[in-house]
Amino acid sequence: MKRNFIVIFTLLLCGLAACKQGTNQSKMEETKLKIETTAGDIVVKLYNETPKHRDNFIKLAREGMYDGTLFHRVSKDFMIQAGDPQSKNAPKGKALGAGDVGYTIPAEFVYPKYFHKRGVLSAARQGDNVNPKKESSGCQFYIVTGKVYNDATLANMEEQINQMRLQSVFNALAQKHMKDIYKMRREGDQEGLLRLQDELIEQAEAQMAGKPRFEFTTEQRMAYTTVGGTPHLDGEYTVFGEVLEGMNVVDKIQRVKTDRNDRPEENVVIRKVTVLED
Repeated sequence: MKRNFIVIFTLLLCGLAACKQGTNQSKMEETKLKIETTAGDIVVKLYNETPKHRDNFIKLAREGMYDGTLFHRVSKDFMIQAGDPQSKNAPKGKALGAGDVGYTIPAEFVYPKYFHKRGVLSAARQGDNVNPKKESSGCQFYIVTGKVYNDATLANMEEQINQMRLQSVFNALAQKHMKDIYKMRREGDQEGLLRLQDELIEQAEAQMAGKPRFEFTTEQRMAYTTVGGTPHLDGEYTVFGEVLEGMNVVDKIQRVKTDRNDRPEENVVIRKVTVLED
């Protein structure tokens, strides 16, 4: 391990524990909604295992909150994002994405069952620096387009994730010795710093030794190497639904010309979001 391991940085991947939901809830029929846009219609279903996100999306749809909003951020081979209430009637070129409905939704990670494969519906959110609990925006969402990965790239991602987990343990141990670290830095005691660093590395590796290494599941690997997705977002943003019909419309939207803020130069408007009753 390199001796610059002591550098402290923000952990990029959160814990991967899945939310537990009642068995009756998982057996409920999943709600379907139609998102009518100027580019065509998209039909999505919402997962019952993410009830807070499901109920909120249904509520906003029935209230008409999404009617007239834009797909304000579009990134090819990544995702298309919408739901900013400030995007309604926004003048051409205005930077968007900061609008909200005055509340957030607690994260509902159902991982690894639901992950960022192509076509899933996920909640946008603010960054970890102001949102360490990874709570979702009360209204903004995105649909994943992503790209296809090969096995070697996924293996590299797995290694990076495991290194970040080890780094996180090391960072926590280092925090307990910050007074000693600052003192040795002030005194120019490089030998002492390296000795402490080596001790903390050994402790971190010992703590991780009994824990299973992160690996993509068979389902994830199959999806990411065939239909594609955005695996680096897993465990970071709540996945709460997926597209049933209209991925051709999603692809059409992701190919539109955008400005430097990733806003489409020609507006892609959500005309209406309707709950489909069986």
